[in-house]
Amino acid sequence: MAPQTCSAPVLAGLLNAGGGTGNMTAAAAYICSQLETAALTAADITSALDTVYLLFSAYLVFSMQLGFAMLCAGSVRAKNTMNIMLTNVLDAAAGGLFYYLFGFAFAFGSNSNGFIGHQFFSLKSIPSPGFDYSYFLFQWAFAIAAAGITSGSIAERTQFVAYLIYSAFLTGFVYPVVSHWFWSADGWAAANRNPGDSLLFGSGVMDFAGSGVVHMVGGIAGLWGALIEGPRIGRFDHNGRPVALRGHSATLVVLGTFMLWFGWYGFNPGSFLTIAKSYGPIGSPLNGQWSAVGRTAVTTTLSGCAAALTTLFGKRSLTGHWNMFDVCNGLLGGFAAITASCAVVEPWAALICGFVAAWVLIGCNMLAEKFHYDDPLEAAQLHGGCGAWGVIFTALFAKEQFVNEAYPGRPGRPHGLFMGGGGRLLAAHLIQILVIVGWVSVTMGPLFYALHKLGLLRISAEEEMAGLDLTWHGGAAYVYHENNSGEGGHNGGGFITKASNVRLEPPVAVVRANQA
Repeated sequence: MAPQTCSAPVLAGLLNAGGGTGNMTAAAAYICSQLETAALTAADITSALDTVYLLFSAYLVFSMQLGFAMLCAGSVRAKNTMNIMLTNVLDAAAGGLFYYLFGFAFAFGSNSNGFIGHQFFSLKSIPSPGFDYSYFLFQWAFAIAAAGITSGSIAERTQFVAYLIYSAFLTGFVYPVVSHWFWSADGWAAANRNPGDSLLFGSGVMDFAGSGVVHMVGGIAGLWGALIEGPRIGRFDHNGRPVALRGHSATLVVLGTFMLWFGWYGFNPGSFLTIAKSYGPIGSPLNGQWSAVGRTAVTTTLSGCAAALTTLFGKRSLTGHWNMFDVCNGLLGGFAAITASCAVVEPWAALICGFVAAWVLIGCNMLAEKFHYDDPLEAAQLHGGCGAWGVIFTALFAKEQFVNEAYPGRPGRPHGLFMGGGGRLLAAHLIQILVIVGWVSVTMGPLFYALHKLGLLRISAEEEMAGLDLTWHGGAAYVYHENNSGEGGHNGGGFITKASNVRLEPPVAVVRANQA
């Protein structure tokens, strides 16, 4: 029997059938079938809308790789430009392969234990209820962001093979385990644990978009890499005084900063994962997840802006200069700090987050110089230091209403200390900081140390003085004069000169003189 369309004549015909009494049973069945069809159609539309929202957010987060590449390229010297851009490309490529094979399963393979997942290797059984391909893509974009943070810390003096090894290990194992702990429904410290599972200190860790999970992991990993490698040649003079080795392109730094800013609107608001969700009576335009998504974008913006201006005037008072590089890093520090709390704090609180983040970054940079720590991108200070501040800030300023919206199903859970929620959330977040520092240290520290002992971590002094582009990648990234030899291939036009014509004796002499 062909399905009937929903219309007044059809319903009237059913009611008038069978004499004066009408066929009430047939009419009721008809009405119910139409309502069921409408409900199923609405559910499909909602799912499609949420999937489009998540995919668009994933694309925004992935665009941050371009931001990282441009920021890194502008922040290093011209002779290492090609090297750092290639490492950013390979972070995405190697991260994609290893996150597909292992990382997603370790992070979100459910059902599993509280420490590590053990389902969905190579996306087996995907799609499944609660997990679709769009969710994998979104989480992969986060994983490679953590790897990109680390690459900045060890720029300008690291062997290319070391990049490949650490990137695969970080995205395939180290980062996924941390994300399982705090984001998986099975994670031992997650705020969104399965119903019936106990929460850490009654609250769980509310690291909404990853100040700890992403930024601290990448920053601490970079810290160990840079510590084990040691500073770049010339970063500190014979008396231990710091010598500025500024990046070669302010243009690329600004371009990368704005690309990262743009991508952060997928990073933070996108972490809601869905948008078509109501918090209250149906039909209320201001009482749904769509409004929370907008508020999250606003808190993200305000924290970054406050940090940028605080850094501008703070560094001006300390150095006497309006420094563009410092302001860009301050802006990103504000973003890294607000990432944990973006969904659960008021806009006015975001200004406090950014203001303090700027001083955290300035203080961490002072400590780095004092202890002769060299990080060309300030990645460990920015992502590690400001990320840790963001974790603490969440535990101080999380608002009860927003907590219940972002983490539903557990009414009465603790919220921010300064918002009347007690200290249990702060205790949980201090635990998060400690376990992230400990886990990344016992995994990435030995890896970098083993690479160092095997001679696979740092390049030679001669190669460092000449530049990685020339000694490892066949030529420089920029053309200062044309090669008139007429030859093509990897030694032809497009490089400064032929690699075979470069003399390494002067850099070697400089190195030996410095060592003497």
